[in-house]
Amino acid sequence: MGNGTGIGRVRGLGSARHGAHHWLAQRYTAIGNLLLVLWLLFSLIALPGLDYQSVVGWIANPLVAVPLMLMIVSIFWHLRLGMQVMLEDYVHDKGLAFLSMLLLNFYAFGGAAAGVFAIAKIAFTGIVK
Repeated sequence: MGNGTGIGRVRGLGSARHGAHHWLAQRYTAIGNLLLVLWLLFSLIALPGLDYQSVVGWIANPLVAVPLMLMIVSIFWHLRLGMQVMLEDYVHDKGLAFLSMLLLNFYAFGGAAAGVFAIAKIAFTGIVK
């Protein structure tokens, strides 16, 4: 009962039982992004000045660098989840879908890694070039 037709069960058709995880992950990252971006805005407003030295000194604080890194990772993860859904819905050619997902993963992981590296460099050295 409720498991589809007999032939559908034999062929393995029906729910793959992983859609809810993807949906929840996208909602959790959206909430995390909202909180972290609000924290960023209020923190920037509270700074005495937005000159280079003030901002670099602010980022060098571990209580600032860690949430910034979390924000970068959360934003790129959320981007990847949303773009994955879009690609799954609108790219129907199997080869192009595979290539699109591959490029999306490279972009998302590469962007997150570059952002975390930039924040770590500022936090550890206080120098940006």
